[in-house]
Amino acid sequence: MWTAKYWLPYSTCTIPIQTLPLLHSAVAQQQDEQQQEEDRVTHLFQEASPSVVFIKDIELAKVPNGREDQFMFTEDENAKVEGTGSGFIWDKFGHIVTNYHVVAKLATDRSGLQRCKVYLVDAGGNSLCREGKIIGFDPSYDLAILKVDVEGYELKPATLGTSKELHVGQSCFAIGNPYGYENTLTTGVVSGLGREIPSPNGRGISGAIQTDADINAGNSGGPLINSYGHVIGVNTATFTRKGTGASSGVNFAIPIDTVVQYVPILIVYGTPYKDRF
Repeated sequence: MWTAKYWLPYSTCTIPIQTLPLLHSAVAQQQDEQQQEEDRVTHLFQEASPSVVFIKDIELAKVPNGREDQFMFTEDENAKVEGTGSGFIWDKFGHIVTNYHVVAKLATDRSGLQRCKVYLVDAGGNSLCREGKIIGFDPSYDLAILKVDVEGYELKPATLGTSKELHVGQSCFAIGNPYGYENTLTTGVVSGLGREIPSPNGRGISGAIQTDADINAGNSGGPLINSYGHVIGVNTATFTRKGTGASSGVNFAIPIDTVVQYVPILIVYGTPYKDRF
């Protein structure tokens, strides 16, 4: 039997010539599977990203207008960007879901200087910039709802999934705007379930999803999606390496089942039902 000999460092490997076509076929199949997986993730991002928004927190400058007792507000070069975050389109009426801590300054503003700009695209791919009005929030679950005026435009709401059927090890994807870099995709797996993380008011948020998909400053409020492009959580928090501020790979999202429970209440009442009555 004829054989082909391949020299490798410190050893030799003898492979029958008859098996070479099988090896080529296996390599080609592997490459095809990798290409299919890349195409799938690319398509997933293209379908889901139009539902993700970029949020800028802005503080207007107080500029004297010539009289000591009056001021005018400007949003031009004197405006200060205080932070950025993410969110996703809840419905076609312009409701945006995000984290409370992303818009906390707007929610508690008494000066009238705080503003929130929302950058989004409509269903036709047209880029829009609108002022976001906060209509409801719940620090206990780190959730807030913004409303933007999109009259004359059709939006693409995010497709919601469920978090009760998640399993550790399944793939997940985070879309957001870390450090202001718009439409960033990170990939990973569900690393743990049923975690408890602190809320902005000090209470614990139970049932959080742990993931190793990178979540950094600016990702907060964006969606965590599954392999079907369905939202399974709201990206919220990360543990950072001491002294670096870099993500440790231990990241958390509020489960979508919790979000679905409270968002309609926030839209209608502005505060949680249990706190109003």
